[in-house]
Order: sequence, then C-alpha cells, then structure tokens
Amino acid sequence: MPRKDVRGKQGAGEAGGEVEAALDELYSTPPAGFVSRREELALRARTDGRAEDARRIHAARRPSLAAWTANLLRRSLPQESRRFLELGEALREAYGALDRAGIKELSVQRRSVVAALSGQAAQLAAEAGQRLSASVRQEVEATLQAVLADPAAAEQWAAGRLETALTPPSDLLPGSAPPGKAARTAPARPATRAPAKDELAERRRERERQLARAREAAEAAEERLRERRTESAEADSESGRAGERLDRAEEAVAAAERHLHAAREELQLSRQERRAAEERQRAAADALARAEREAREAAREAERAERRGRR
Repeated sequence: MPRKDVRGKQGAGEAGGEVEAALDELYSTPPAGFVSRREELALRARTDGRAEDARRIHAARRPSLAAWTANLLRRSLPQESRRFLELGEALREAYGALDRAGIKELSVQRRSVVAALSGQAAQLAAEAGQRLSASVRQEVEATLQAVLADPAAAEQWAAGRLETALTPPSDLLPGSAPPGKAARTAPARPATRAPAKDELAERRRERERQLARAREAAEAAEERLRERRTESAEADSESGRAGERLDRAEEAVAAAERHLHAAREELQLSRQERRAAEERQRAAADALARAEREAREAAREAERAERRGRR
C-alpha cells in the first residue's frame, strides 16, 4: 500500500506540472490566439483523461493586451524582472522610514526604471507582432508602478498570468504620501517617553542603510536596463547589416541566375549548331564517298574503253 500511495502522489505531481505548463504556455500566447489555443489545450487534457486540468485550462481568461505585455516582460526578461521585484521590496521598506529628500530621490529613480522597463516591454511586444498604443503603454507603466507599490500586485505579476492591467493603489504608491503628510493625517498617539540618543542614532543609521539598499537596487536595475538597451541597439545594428548582406546576396544570386539562364541558352544554341554541323559533315562525307565511288567507276570505265581501243 505505501508504494501505491507514493505512485499516486507522483502521478498527481506530474499532472499538476502538465496543467501548470499548459497555463504558462497559454498566457505566453498573444491575445488574438488565446481562445483557440485554450480550447486545444483543454481538449488535449480531456482526451488524456484529465478532466480537472481541462476545467482549469478552460477557466483561464484571455488577458488584455497590456496584461499580456506585462506577462511577456516577466517571462522574457527573468533577471531584470527579479531585480525589479527586489527593487520594489527595497523601495517599500525604505519609504516607511525616509525623509522627504530621500523619498524624492527614490521617486526619480523609480520613474526612470519604470519608463525604461516599459519601453523594453513595448519592444518585446513589437517583436511578437503586437504594436502598443499610447493608452496600452500607460496601462503597462501603471502595472509596473503597482508592482513596486503593492506586494500583492508584485506577487500577481511574478506568476506571469495577469489577465488585466494593475492599478497602483494611491495609499501604497511610493511618493504619494510623504512622511510629513502621513504624520498630519495619522491619529494622535499617546505621549511616550522620548527615545534615548543612542536609539535615535540607531534609527538614523537604519534609515541610511535602507536608503543605501534602495539606491543600490535602483542603480542595479537602471544599469541592467542600460545594458539591455545597448544589446538591443547592437542587435538592431547587426540586423541592419545582415539585411544589407542579404540584399547583396539576393542581387548576386539574381545576377548569377541571369548569367546561368544566358549560358543555358548559349549552350542550347551551341548544341543546335553542333548538331547542324554534324549533319552537314555527314552529308559531305556521304557526298565524298559517292564522288569517290563515281570516280573509281569512271576510271574503270576509261580503262575498259582504252583496252577496247587497242584491240
């Protein structure tokens, strides 16, 4: 019996892996082909006797173009996405303790990273045949802002199966509620004993460490995005050079094909001329043979006539 239980658990795990793989593939499919691919995968699961998997697959909803683009970004750039998620954690941690100057600095870095990453997402979508309108790009940026601001949104995006674009909550959006404003709107707290100097110093050091971690995360994300843009530019340049080489090669092939066609026509003409010359040669040889026979016959006839004359 224990052996049977083990096999049952393994089979369940394999089935779960199959449906997860199917869902991952489904949410990687462009929205236009989502429904048809969903039906294919659900039918395959039902045919294999996996009714529950078929139900889960069929329950998947087609993502909006912005959500699909965000999913594409998550799956296509795993390292950049991981660093972006880490940046969100660092920012959320740092914003709770920073002063206004620190929040302003991190907000500038946040906007820069989001803009660069949303640009990468638009490029990936274009490479997949999906051109994004300005409104869709705004939805992608809003989704990325939500990922930075809200841990629940970050978890949803990390799964790579968004169905709709995310909206950053105003009360969680970094920079939307600076500490000064939060202090004015927060309920009054009972008076407490003033903290000791060493406690205040430790808090300042902790804020400085949090700020340093957030800055490092933002700088690392910006550096990686710069590298991606450089790689993309180099790839575009190489693609352009490859296109030029392809054009030259196609022109050379076309020219070679023209030369080959002319050479084949010349060859055909030469063969025809050779056959005509061979026919003329055979005719001349036949005429020569006849002339030689006639000459020999004439010589014999002359010889016979000469003998008759002597008699």
